[in-house]
Amino acid sequence: MSTMLDEIRSTLKERGDPALAESGKRFFKEEVTSYGMKTAEVTKIARSYLPALKTMEKGEIFCLCEDLFSSGYLEESFIATSWLPHFSDRFEPEDLVTFEDCIERYVTNWATCDSFCNHAVGDLLMLYPDCISRLYTWAESENRWLRRAAAVSLIVPAKKGEFLEEAFRIADILLLDTEDLVQKGYGWLLKEESRKHREEVFAYVQAKKRRMPRTALRYAIELMPQEMRKEAMKKDWR
Repeated sequence: MSTMLDEIRSTLKERGDPALAESGKRFFKEEVTSYGMKTAEVTKIARSYLPALKTMEKGEIFCLCEDLFSSGYLEESFIATSWLPHFSDRFEPEDLVTFEDCIERYVTNWATCDSFCNHAVGDLLMLYPDCISRLYTWAESENRWLRRAAAVSLIVPAKKGEFLEEAFRIADILLLDTEDLVQKGYGWLLKEESRKHREEVFAYVQAKKRRMPRTALRYAIELMPQEMRKEAMKKDWR
């Protein structure tokens, strides 16, 4: 495993562009560390190792991914989040504890949070819907990335209209969160649910808009017709 990691890191260092690494910082409020590579190129590197990974035990793959997460480099975390969905057929409910630990210990920016949770975590939850109840605990965590993860882990099924009630419950817990990236996270979740449940999401927004932060509200109604957006944005002083 160490040989594979050494190869990956050597490749990333060789192909990295310090200027691109510096310019990429503008997309983040937090301090980020990057080699300076485009996502498509990193994904290509990640895919080149999939044949070798498929001969490994799940535990070995998880250890490799944790090593990549722990480095603090964006590109290394993207390789880990690119790998994991390819092994979703090996996921088990207890793996959610491992994923939660990774979020708490290693996730420090929205890009890593979303790439990990949209796919690997989301895949596990679609396989084992009973695990979704754990997201309610995440939504109450002191860790803002776990709170964002509570919402963005359901983004993919939300696009298909799944887990509407669960999405509303998560939004209820996060409703007054003061972190803008958490507000954007649950607003995004509501937006995706509105693809199949426009009227239900509109009713939810109308009921909550007196307290819902404007950032979350704008995200939630983004896909709605103009008249509905105007109505949702009206101040209600009742």
